[in-house]
Amino acid sequence: MLNLIKYNIIVKLRNFDTLFWPLLFPLILGTLFYFAFGNMEEADFETVPVAVVETAEGDRVFSEFITEIEEDGDALISVKKMTADEARKALEAREVDGIYYVAEEPSLTVGGNGISQSILQSLLESYVNGKHAMEQIAGKHPEGMAAAAERMADYRDAIEQVSLGGKTTNGNAQFFYALISMACLYGAFIGFGAALSLQANLTPLAERRCITPTHKLKIIVSEMIGSFLLHFLNVVILLIYLRYGLHLEFQGNFGEMLVIVMIGCIIGVSLGIFIGSIGKMGEGIKIAILLAVSMISCFLAGLMNGNMKDIVERNLPFINRINPAAVIADAFYCINVYADRDRYLRSLLTLAVMCVLMLGASFLIVRRERYDSI
Repeated sequence: MLNLIKYNIIVKLRNFDTLFWPLLFPLILGTLFYFAFGNMEEADFETVPVAVVETAEGDRVFSEFITEIEEDGDALISVKKMTADEARKALEAREVDGIYYVAEEPSLTVGGNGISQSILQSLLESYVNGKHAMEQIAGKHPEGMAAAAERMADYRDAIEQVSLGGKTTNGNAQFFYALISMACLYGAFIGFGAALSLQANLTPLAERRCITPTHKLKIIVSEMIGSFLLHFLNVVILLIYLRYGLHLEFQGNFGEMLVIVMIGCIIGVSLGIFIGSIGKMGEGIKIAILLAVSMISCFLAGLMNGNMKDIVERNLPFINRINPAAVIADAFYCINVYADRDRYLRSLLTLAVMCVLMLGASFLIVRRERYDSI
């Protein structure tokens, strides 16, 4: 078995497509992204729409605080004053990312998890913490009220645009997360080649392999393992290049990123084997299907348009749950931006389920191939 895996990898390394599309192309594209977007030091957030519901006994100071933030030159939020019913409908329709209730104790209601919701929560926490500090100062050191008020007047220091994990985030990061997703799915090219080498009706090499005394199950398993190992190495090289070569914001736990990449590679290779094995279509048609599936997935994950993943989340969130490229990108967000352990584990579970389904379907199709004559 080990010899079969070894020689499968050697054969694939001699194939230009195996090296270029899964390895060299993502490296080239990542470099172009880097020079196009800069070194990712500047944060780039869109204005966050938020509804404000005021009550008769509401905290007027908080209302003024929100208004001042909206009127700032680099406003983070766009305020829409509404009634409680209007605000709920707007949140359900995803016209706003959250609702501030200006009551005696201000509160926030959001409809999901993400950077926009994190910003709104940070603003509320900044105000509540500042108010509590001022009350303590007024009770213990009233003579320092003026100085404290001056220090706290500039809210920007309290709401620096950082992730929940405390790292400065960047609006261009999603392109690189989607790039890694694309690299994982491009393992389909390796899987497609593996499928061709297993079907005797497609290539002369497959004919010779099918008439050897080696058990077909061993051939299939060794081909799959060799493809997974080779592509996993491809994507690890990309990840190391992005993190240590280009010094991008991939500062999360490297081991956790490797787990995401490993599962993503299995999905990509299995996708190629699955598409390469189904039907009696020609090689060109199958490659077209493979490219269409992988590129549409990456497009919806934000590879070509940084806002696309958010647009899909607002209108068809179910697509983001079944799109492997979007789930891979979201898992990277959980590590490098959100610091959300539960969401990271949910993403891994989703990827694992996709992996089992794709791998199982690919294995069953390839194993059941039979030929009347070769």
